[in-house]
Amino acid sequence: MRYIPNNLEVRNEMLKEIGVDSVKQLFSLIPDNLLLKKELDISPPVSEFKLMRDLNSLSDQQAIDPISFLGAGVYRRFIPAVISALVSRAEFLTSYTPYQPEVSQGTLQAMFEFQTLLSQLTGMDIANASMYEGASAAAEAVLMCKRIKPKLDTVLISAGLHPEYLEAVKTYTKFKDLKIKIIPLSDSGYTDLAELERELDSQTLCCLIQSVNFFGVIENLKEISEVLTRNEVLWAAVLPEMTSLGMLTPPGDFGADILVGEGQSLGLPLSYGGPNLGVFAAKKKYMRQMPGRLSGETKDESGKRAFCLTLATREQHIRREKATSNICSNQALCALWGTIYLSLLGKKGIKDLSRINYSKTQYAIKELSALEGVKLRYSGTVYNEFVLETSENSDVVITRLREKNILAGVPLSRFYPQDSSGILVNVTEVNTKEEIDTLVTCMAEVLS
Repeated sequence: MRYIPNNLEVRNEMLKEIGVDSVKQLFSLIPDNLLLKKELDISPPVSEFKLMRDLNSLSDQQAIDPISFLGAGVYRRFIPAVISALVSRAEFLTSYTPYQPEVSQGTLQAMFEFQTLLSQLTGMDIANASMYEGASAAAEAVLMCKRIKPKLDTVLISAGLHPEYLEAVKTYTKFKDLKIKIIPLSDSGYTDLAELERELDSQTLCCLIQSVNFFGVIENLKEISEVLTRNEVLWAAVLPEMTSLGMLTPPGDFGADILVGEGQSLGLPLSYGGPNLGVFAAKKKYMRQMPGRLSGETKDESGKRAFCLTLATREQHIRREKATSNICSNQALCALWGTIYLSLLGKKGIKDLSRINYSKTQYAIKELSALEGVKLRYSGTVYNEFVLETSENSDVVITRLREKNILAGVPLSRFYPQDSSGILVNVTEVNTKEEIDTLVTCMAEVLS
């Protein structure tokens, strides 16, 4: 859908420019007997989201598109049409990667605004102008910790970390002489804090904890922070679902040293798997160890507000031994997308959005876990994802539901071959009550 701003103020300005006083005068050449003398018989104004749903219900496309509850790190969001209208402007939409110092003031300001919004959202001191995506951002966080404490060599990673993020970390650190230890989850789905504390020793470099974790459980960041702070261990919080910060206290408020994550949920389309938006933020004292680049605010020679590339720590810019990253690009257009999305939502909007996601998820859990042959795997509090265990093989259940035009979730056997019963189900604001009820009804049918 195209976004065409056309309020009363805009219409009056256009009429004035044309040289007429009213819309009636604009169409005065049309004979009076051909003019409609009454209001059009149409419904009152509705939201863009409802309008799109109503239009889809009238089209053949609705019969083709499946009902989707897929997630696992990439999420369906309602994306206002105004975003694509702005990011597709010629000033922004370019194949050129904006990383040089001489980049335009507009692009530098867009980066600066993105950094500012991310700092406010995450509670961190500073954020860079974006990374490739969440997995590489998590890996870069470990490398940054190694630069901060080069003599230490053990990395503790919660089993709640996205398995693809874990693979990225292993690949990035393969030749860095680092030991990776996995901290298991408790029966309720939280990182096992007792096990975490047992694994901490004098060689522990850092700990990666994802919250909301891969299985949808909201980690207890306060207790995690107390354990890691007491043992003077660097803490990298991983956050693949940024909208959760509308209702959850951000990791920065609990003292996280580094925050990384995925910004796709900030209004970016799925786009068959990318491009996505990597998020990277940290405490100010670690600023010069951060990868990527930072846009900063300054003043020009006439004293006016201006923007500049404050830090660009790539080997193309500085000596190789001083470089903190070999990343040659950021996701500037995707970052702009997320910036506009956050600006449209505002503080109240993102709170409302997160509460909608949470309430719809709780409804889905209540209805699905009441079915015979279905149970909720983890009792911990979840945000917009949860794991169901089914009495039949999860791949079989998902295949049967796909035949009913429902994508019920992601089988955990995709990541953990030994897990034959787990289904990771995702619910966001775009899933209606009717869709959830349809999933419940069809799930009952395939398990009967």
